[in-house]
Amino acid sequence: MDTITPAGINDGWTPQSWRTCPIRQVPSYPNPDKLAAMEARLAKFPPLVFAGEARNLKAQLARAAKGQAFVLQGGDCAESFGDFTANIIRDTFRVLLQMAVVLTFGGAMPVVKLGRMAGQFAKPRSSDTETIGGETLPSYRGDIINGPEFSAEARIPDPARMEFGYFQSAGTLNLLRAFASGGYADLHQVHRWNLDFVQSSPLAAKYQDLATRIDETLSFMAACGLGSDATPQIRETEFYTSHEALLLPYEQALTRVDSTTGDSYACSAHFLWIGDRTRQLDGAHVEFMRGIKNPIGMKVGPSMEADDLLRIMDVLDPENEPGRLTLITRMGAGKVAEKLPPLLRAVKAAGRTPVWLSDAMHGNGITTAAKVKTRRFGDIVAELQGFFDAHEAEGTIAGGAHLEMTGQDVTECIGGARGLSEEGLGTRYETFCDPRLNAEQALEVAFYLAEELKSRRASRATA
Repeated sequence: MDTITPAGINDGWTPQSWRTCPIRQVPSYPNPDKLAAMEARLAKFPPLVFAGEARNLKAQLARAAKGQAFVLQGGDCAESFGDFTANIIRDTFRVLLQMAVVLTFGGAMPVVKLGRMAGQFAKPRSSDTETIGGETLPSYRGDIINGPEFSAEARIPDPARMEFGYFQSAGTLNLLRAFASGGYADLHQVHRWNLDFVQSSPLAAKYQDLATRIDETLSFMAACGLGSDATPQIRETEFYTSHEALLLPYEQALTRVDSTTGDSYACSAHFLWIGDRTRQLDGAHVEFMRGIKNPIGMKVGPSMEADDLLRIMDVLDPENEPGRLTLITRMGAGKVAEKLPPLLRAVKAAGRTPVWLSDAMHGNGITTAAKVKTRRFGDIVAELQGFFDAHEAEGTIAGGAHLEMTGQDVTECIGGARGLSEEGLGTRYETFCDPRLNAEQALEVAFYLAEELKSRRASRATA
């Protein structure tokens, strides 16, 4: 145990100093006393993650910033209390492992695995209210705040949901740690899953070459005595958790001081990020995040100007610490070529070395004629392509990808190898928030990224 109770001062910062700042995307709790009592209760609970784990992740992210690792961040748009089952957690973890193996071999570098899991319960909304059939109610803001059911009672923010979210996160983390270290993550096992995918995919021929290379490498390693029993790195993996730090009362309540360094860490997850709607320089979310020592991220949308980005970076990462800050760009396929290069140029000129990730999901949302929210698979790939092209042109590092995906066979995003149509969206459209890639579509993205990393590596080698 390397954490103790909340405290700490950092240049005028305290875990509660955000409360003096303007705040957006905050729920209106009807009973402040109940909220305060829940915060005090959570502050006594054990941390969900530990400072040493967050430092290990920061070191790995520092490698990604230099092009020595690739970050894969993925998981649900918003976790649901109702989907808290071992099978759902296992299936999402399994697909992330499959994607990581494909990327490791394609990119010839380690993959930092970062799940949007064990805490991704709160969601920002474009409107405070929602109207259906003439009735207007508060918007659903995620299970940790209120319920998705369209009723007045369900939409009342309830502090007790924070405690439920804490225990569900603890259970998810327990299972993820068991999967990561108990043999489920064995490379041979993961590769067998990929072989199953390749054989059943419409793109089987396209993916067969990479699958064959993986198979040959594992066989060679086994012949050299580097099998699962003798080499823990083959049998186990490191897996980290992340979520948007939106509900600040919850985040403050789970902030602890590391007993070995005296630094404050948010112990709700290894990695937290600020959303595109809450990144105001004088805002509460930036204030809270500047003081914690976790590796942190920030979404960067098409409205971000270079000068504003540099000012926020000065606040969030004043020492330009390797691995401290990850910029997660979400431009949209039609804007990435215009909007991203000036930001890359300005950050590079300022001597900054953040990790750059592409969130190719959030800028590509569309609504069908039937009023169904979806995303086109082709747009997602196009934004990833634009992300890589921009970094290559500017001489910066494309550090990874941030995806909303699930291990389930949902039908929420149009396209992919099987050509899911608008008419097919209703087959298994299950998200309460944004549409997610299903397991097969997520793996298709991984194979695309692997080919992209391989080709760009070859291009640099011959330059």
